[in-house]
Amino acid sequence: MKFAAGLFALATLVCCNAAVAEEIDLSTWTCKKFQSASKEEIGIILAWLDGYYRDEGDPPVIDTNKFVENAKRLGEYCAAHPDMGLITGTDKLFKPAE
Repeated sequence: MKFAAGLFALATLVCCNAAVAEEIDLSTWTCKKFQSASKEEIGIILAWLDGYYRDEGDPPVIDTNKFVENAKRLGEYCAAHPDMGLITGTDKLFKPAE
């Protein structure tokens, strides 16, 4: 499913404004940088994260209510932890227990 998330992110980038079409290395982003990003970048990142944290067998369905709920949870988490790495934070919030 991670491949599908990457493919979706790529398709989104191709369709977006050329000013946004740049490499986004989420491993270097903090919560503060995420919160100060443009609306377009935040949308791309949230869509990518939604696909990244899905299980391999999950159906190809976007639950918009859950998507919005997760975006709010991430916003609240990042507001409380601005210096936290974005992926570290999203792992804490969305990574399934092993």
